Amino acid sequence: MWDIIAVDISGRHRIGKEYYLVCAAVALSVSADHIEKIKQVAILPRCLKGNNRKGRGKLGGLQLTDIVQLIEDTTTKLNYKGTIVTEKGDMYNQPLWVSKSMFSGPFKYQESIAERRSIELAHHISLSARKLLLNELNIEVGQ
Repeated sequence: MWDIIAVDISGRHRIGKEYYLVCAAVALSVSADHIEKIKQVAILPRCLKGNNRKGRGKLGGLQLTDIVQLIEDTTTKLNYKGTIVTEKGDMYNQPLWVSKSMFSGPFKYQESIAERRSIELAHHISLSARKLLLNELNIEVGQ
């Protein structure tokens, strides 16, 4: 068994001029193909404005540094040490060495079945928390 922190972020689609993101980090012990034990869960909502690109006044998307900071802020809420595991797409399909260099602790892309299942669990948590948040704040997604 080994210790990981599976991470997923929901809300990468702009609503108006902002992104309403929710990051879920799940601390687990896993074997090659099973989640053995869930230790802790942390959820962090964040509202970010789109970035301007090259001064053209166009509303751009989120930057990789925004995503890394959100993941770092969420995982520090856990009292747990483990390797942060994400899908490669969450890091804009950057090579592992690029993403790994941006984190303060160990980081990797998912490889095993258990890591995939762990990220799926984090996805369900982040998506559900975001839906609840949007509902409670009366934010219309179709804006």
